[in-house]
Amino acid sequence: MIREMFNYARDHQPCIIFMDEIDAIGGRRFSEGTSADREIQRTLMELLNQMDGFDSLGKVKIIMATNRPDTLDPALLRPGRLDRKIEIGLPNEQSRLEVLKIHASRITKHGEIDYESVVKLSEGFSGADLRNVCTEAGLFAIRAEREYVIDEDFMKAVRKVSDAKKLETKLDYKPV
Repeated sequence: MIREMFNYARDHQPCIIFMDEIDAIGGRRFSEGTSADREIQRTLMELLNQMDGFDSLGKVKIIMATNRPDTLDPALLRPGRLDRKIEIGLPNEQSRLEVLKIHASRITKHGEIDYESVVKLSEGFSGADLRNVCTEAGLFAIRAEREYVIDEDFMKAVRKVSDAKKLETKLDYKPV
């Protein structure tokens, strides 16, 4: 699959290959594991081979994204394979307000929604977390047998997502 993707990109250059959640195949290698782990390691080896093999990438550029850079294999991060590392931080309060309004725009609402209060409770939230707030607000409305979301649904939702994030951080990810 990796080889075919790179061949396709070379045939259609200039081209950008975007690989999201690269940590799924680009994690640190280890000697033990299941057959699935070995398959992932073979996939990583093919990716490394394609990135710096004998065939030039030409005008093919690679962009990779992860929210777990601490788990990536050092071979993937070597100079010449990935030229730049760019960290995109979490949105500030104003940005969270804008993102929340974008995700909430498709929801049927009733009454005034105090987005500012929701945003004040969403410190440290990503765009995906804010989308989850909107989803949870919708689920609260469904449970209440309503076809619309009210302000209280958003407030309950932001608290629920916040509590889930607190549990998530208790896992305390550490580099391997």
